[in-house]
Amino acid sequence: MSTHGGYTVIATIRQLWREDHGQDVAEYAVMLAVILVIVIGTVRLIGGNANNVFSQVSNSLSQ
Repeated sequence: MSTHGGYTVIATIRQLWREDHGQDVAEYAVMLAVILVIVIGTVRLIGGNANNVFSQVSNSLSQ
């Protein structure tokens, strides 16, 4: 019976190894993290530049 049980465990491990649904989720999570880093960096860069432009326009108008 231990041989049959060992075979079942090995077959289950092989089946889990072949399934790639979990890998898809992990790949999507990595892609989402990269996209978020890019978006946050872009927003911070544009936000800082936009603040400088508005300050310069405000200073020009007040003079």
